Amino acid sequence: MLKNTRYLHFGLFFILAAFSCALVAEQAATSTALQSDMVNPGYQDKPAWFKESFLDLREDIQEATKNKKRVLLYFYQDGCPYCAKLLQDNLGQKKLADKTKKYFDVIAINMWGDKEVTDLSGKLTTEKKFTEQMKVMYTPTLVFLTENGQVALRVNGYYAPYKYETALDYVRGHNEKKLTFRNYARKFLKKATAGKLHDEKFILKKPYNLQKLLKSNKPLLVLFEQKKCHECDELHNDIFKRKETLKQIKRFNVVRLDMWSNEKLQDFKNKTVTAKALAKKLNITHSPSFVFFDNVGDEVFRIDAYLKSFHTQSVLDYVASKAYKTQPNFQRYISKRADKLEAQGVHVNLMD
Repeated sequence: MLKNTRYLHFGLFFILAAFSCALVAEQAATSTALQSDMVNPGYQDKPAWFKESFLDLREDIQEATKNKKRVLLYFYQDGCPYCAKLLQDNLGQKKLADKTKKYFDVIAINMWGDKEVTDLSGKLTTEKKFTEQMKVMYTPTLVFLTENGQVALRVNGYYAPYKYETALDYVRGHNEKKLTFRNYARKFLKKATAGKLHDEKFILKKPYNLQKLLKSNKPLLVLFEQKKCHECDELHNDIFKRKETLKQIKRFNVVRLDMWSNEKLQDFKNKTVTAKALAKKLNITHSPSFVFFDNVGDEVFRIDAYLKSFHTQSVLDYVASKAYKTQPNFQRYISKRADKLEAQGVHVNLMD
C-alpha cells in the first residue's frame, strides 16, 4: 500500500502580498518588471552575484563544473515571505553568502515565469512548465545539481540559516555519494534544543497499530520528530499552543514517532516495524514532518518544511475537509481561505 502512495507534498505555496492578486500573478508574472518603473507585488531583489543565466541548464552545469562549482536552482515567486527570509536572513549573512557564491552558481527560476528554459534533457520549455516538470510545489525550493545533472539534494521550503549551511556543506562536499542528507544532518547539525520529545493531549497513546487506525472516522496524521530539533520545539511551544491549531488537529488521529527510534509499531499491513524503518521507507528527511493518510493507507499530503501557524492550520483544514480531492492546487485553496478569514474580520499574518 505504501508503495503506491500518492505524493502531494505541501510546500510553501505562498500567496502574493495582496491576496486578491494571487490568480493574476499566475497568469501575468512573466517578468519581474511590469512597466519601466514598476515591479510585481512582493518583488525581492536577488543578490547581484546570482548567475545571469540564459537558462540553458546543461551549459550552466558544464560551466559550473569547469569552475569547480555546482549548480543551485532557486525556485521562487514574488510575494513569498519565505523567499524573502532566504534572501535576507540567510544570504544577508556574509558568511553564508560567501560560501554559497564560492561553491555554487545560483540560478533563479520564477515558478510563474515565461522565460525560455532549455531543460536537463535539452528540451526547450518555459520557467513555469519546467517548474511543473520538476514537481516544485514549495517556494522557495532549492535544487542542487551534480555534474551529471542529477539531483544531489532538494530542499523543499525554507531552511533556517544553520540548517541551510548544513545543506551547503553536504552538497559542496559531494556527500550524496556517501550518505543521505538525513543521516548527515543528524551527525553535523548543531543547535541548542530541548533534547526531548514534547507530549500533547491530542497525541494517541502507544502502542500504535496504523492498520486499525485507518478504520476510524478520522483521517490519520503521522507526525515524525526527533529529540534534538529546534523546529520541533517551536512547533510545540508556539503553534500547538494556539486555539485554531488545536481546533484543526482534533479532527485527526495523531500518531507521533521518533524518526530515529527502534520503537515498534504495526504498519498498514499489520506488520511489525520500527519507527526508524518506517521513517526511512517514507523518505522522511525533515523534522518535524506531517504525513497524512487516507482510509486505505495512501499518503495524500505532507508537510516537510518549516511552517508558521497559519500555513500549518491551513494544511490541517485542507486535509481534514478533503478539499484536496476537488482543489489539488493548494495555493488557490489557501488564497480563498485567507480571503474568507479576512472577510470575517480575522487578520491573516503569514509570518505569525
